[in-house]
This record gives sequence, structure tokens and C-alpha cells, in this order.
Amino acid sequence: MNRENIIVLDFGGQYSHLITRRIRDLSVYAELLPYDTSADKITSMNPSGIILTGGPNSVYDENSPKPDFKIFDLGIPILGICYGLQIIVDKMGGSITRTDKREYGKAMLSISSEQKLFQGLESNTDVWMSHGDATKILPDNFESIATTENSPYAAIRSNNLFGVQFHPEVTHTKDGRKILSNFIYEICGCKGLWTMDSFVDNAIDKIKTQVGKDSVLCALSGGVDSSTVALLLHKAIGDRLTCVFVDHGLLRKDEAKNVLEIFDKLDIKIIFYNEADRFLDLLLDVIDPEERRKLIGREFIKVFEEISKQNGSFKWLAQGTLYPDVIESASTNGLAVTIKTHHNVGGLPETIDFKLIEPFRELYKDEVRNVARLIELPSEILERHPFPGPGLAVRIIGKFTPEKLTICRESSSIVEEELKKSNIHNTVWQAFAIVGDDKAVGVLGDGRKMGYIVTVRIVESTDAMTADWVKIPYDVLDNISTRITNEVDNVSWVTYAISSKPPSTIEPQ
Repeated sequence: MNRENIIVLDFGGQYSHLITRRIRDLSVYAELLPYDTSADKITSMNPSGIILTGGPNSVYDENSPKPDFKIFDLGIPILGICYGLQIIVDKMGGSITRTDKREYGKAMLSISSEQKLFQGLESNTDVWMSHGDATKILPDNFESIATTENSPYAAIRSNNLFGVQFHPEVTHTKDGRKILSNFIYEICGCKGLWTMDSFVDNAIDKIKTQVGKDSVLCALSGGVDSSTVALLLHKAIGDRLTCVFVDHGLLRKDEAKNVLEIFDKLDIKIIFYNEADRFLDLLLDVIDPEERRKLIGREFIKVFEEISKQNGSFKWLAQGTLYPDVIESASTNGLAVTIKTHHNVGGLPETIDFKLIEPFRELYKDEVRNVARLIELPSEILERHPFPGPGLAVRIIGKFTPEKLTICRESSSIVEEELKKSNIHNTVWQAFAIVGDDKAVGVLGDGRKMGYIVTVRIVESTDAMTADWVKIPYDVLDNISTRITNEVDNVSWVTYAISSKPPSTIEPQ
């Protein structure tokens, strides 16, 4: 698909994905690519601009990551952020050095030169710094266009090359959104053509072309992602879609019954298979969460291959794979480690009997929800919290056992029920319970009892790439804790998780 786009070259910075999200929020498609992507490949994508992300390395180190320097000969506007600025300075003949005074946190930026990059900003504005290296000597033909107390070269420019030592992509930078908007619109000349309306139209056309007259199996979990894929496919190919809902025994309480009722109303063909025993036997006593994810992914493919043979030949398998799934399952740049393998990405065997259709592989979760609203996914599904493909398996820490699965399922149900009673449920991103191997002493009647510790996790987010823990009213937490210890067998303690993403992830495993 030929579209305007911004290429984001990833040097391993913790905020790389945020840059991509912020650009998309501004209605321009952005794609995160490895830092060493060739200039030829970039040229073939016809980008309007290039952004070089931050990163943990120092440009003066011998093995520090560097881009294909031919990108500087393409005549395309380039914005370097933090390490990206230092790449530009180093390449163009300037000097980067370790600083005596590192800058971490907020700083006051003083804009010293009127430039399109800072158009519409006040002369002084708060920015977020996170660096230990800084520019010592500017290259020839470059000028400083903004400073901070400790950075005389907080922003620099030469023709269509720009660099900022701060991070405009984070919310702590007051006018960061405006700075990125100025870059993509005023400097790169973008028009803002990336909308979910255009995505839906293009996706339907692409599915029709890709599938032709074939039939498609859709792996349905009942969550927003796979349900939206199913509805989109149904709009594209109608009755040639068959949804398969496999209960792997790791679903939320009453999930199977609720999903079947909703899809019956949508008049979409759905086949239900209860394979709980098969999956639970496979996972019994498995400790490693990565192994669980891969076991689930591979077993799912076996199930779908069997189903395909039973119901006629299907060439295509549709999944609700998202962009974050791809990012977290495999490093885009070779610098970052795999965070976690998603069962429908890294969990797939090398050879399968299907061709894959993944319409949302380039979308973030909030973008999928916008698609869901556009194609009128029922609110009963749209308002549900995101749920991992491996289900409750990733919310059980340590040895996987049927008892811990029951505790996790029942406790999570109580968490959601209490949030709904308090009208909080639809204001948070996710809310669930986690159970591990640890036990603690409790009191039951007049006796001591060793019971499991349940951890409640409630977070707010817009795209699941970052998240904050929610300051739930104490009375609601009290009700949740009391109900779990009273109603769920063999639980003695309830704790509340107060870690944000980053540094934590939303799911515990």
C-alpha cells in the first residue's frame, strides 16, 4: 500500500515505540525499523521523514550501533532524538563526550532561534532529559536552536537535519506533541492521511485480494482483537468465514458461554471446541512462562489443523496479532532482548498447514478498538478488558496447577465484579488477579491456615505500550480483598501491585 509514512530507526531506546505511537496519533503512519535498515530499503518505502531514536549506547564506543550513513544523502528530513542527535553530530564531524553533569528528568528548554520545529511554542518550555553524553563541538554548518542550563546544544539544525537532546515523545515534555507535529507537517510536508476509516477500507480490499475465493478459519478468543478481526473478515468475505472458538481451559469465568451468545447474534458461523483437558494436561507442572506460551501456540496450531481437516480444506488462518505482539516477541534491532513470546507470533511452529492473515499486525491496541467502533463491534465485547491469548496461564507464577488456575479465575472474576459495581471497570485498561507459589499464614476461625497470596493488578493505559497502576479507592480494594479471602478456597492474603510499565510489564509473565 502506497502511503505517506515516517520511518523510525530503533537504536534500542526505552521510548522507541512511543515515538511511533505519537506519530500515528498525529494521523501519519509510522513504522519502527531496525537501526541498520539499508538506505535502499528505506528509499523503496518512500518515507516523508526519518527519526533516529534514543538508545543506551555511546556513539564514541567502537561497537556502538550506527545507521546506514547513506540515509543522510537521501535528501529526506531527519530528526535525531537523544542518541539520534549524537549520531548526527558524530557523523557530520562534531564531537560527543561524557558529561560531568548528567541530565535526567525535567529541564527548562530555552528556544534561541525561530525554526519550524518550534513553531507555535513559547520561548521557554519544560522538556524531559535522559542522557549522560552530550555534544561538545558542533559540526560545521550546524547551529544551536535551543539550550538548557546544562546543554548549550539541546536542539540543533543544519538544513533539513534536526536533533533534540530531550525526548519529545514522552508526556513529561510539555510541548512534545507539538514539536513532533511540526516535524512531520511543517518540515516533512505530511498531510495526515493515516486514519482508521482509511485503514478499514484498505484492509477489506486487501483481504478480498489476498483470499480470492478461498475460505478462511479465524482463531477466535472472544477478546476485542480477535473478535474485531472476525467481524472485519465477515464484512470482506461473508459466509466463507468460519470462526473457531477453542476453549483451552484458560479463559475467564463464563467466557465461552458469553462469546457464543454474542456471535450467535452477529450471524457469524462459529464452531466451538472444548479442548480444556488437552491443554491443561500439557501445561501441568510447567514452570517457565516462555515454555507455556510456546506449548499453547503450537498446540493451537495442531488443533486448528485437525479442525480444518474435519470441516473441509482451509488454506487461510486469521489471527488477531498486533504490532506490540511483534515488537515484544522479537527485537526489531538486535539490541534489545525478547520481552516475552506471544503465542501467535514466537509460539508458532516453523511449518504450518495454513497461510496466515493478520490484518492488525501493524496496529496498536487502541487503534484496533477504534476499528472495532467503526465496524460496530457489540459493546459487550468492546468494553471487555484486553486478555492475553495464553489466557490465565500467564497469570500463574511458578508451577502450573489446577488449584492455582481456579484461584486465579475466581479471584479475577471478583476483581471485575467489584469494579463494575463501583463504575470503575470501564475507566481502567485491565484488572485481574495473579497467583504464585508463595503462601502466607492466615486465620480461619480460631485456627492458623497456610494459604496462597493473590496479587491484584489494575492499570490504566491508552495503548498497552505504557501503563500506570490505578489508585483505586480503599473501600473498593477492601471489598475485593474481603471477597477473595472469603469466597476463594485456600487464599490467605491479598496484595495490590503498584508497578507501572515500564519498568514492569502489564502481565506478570
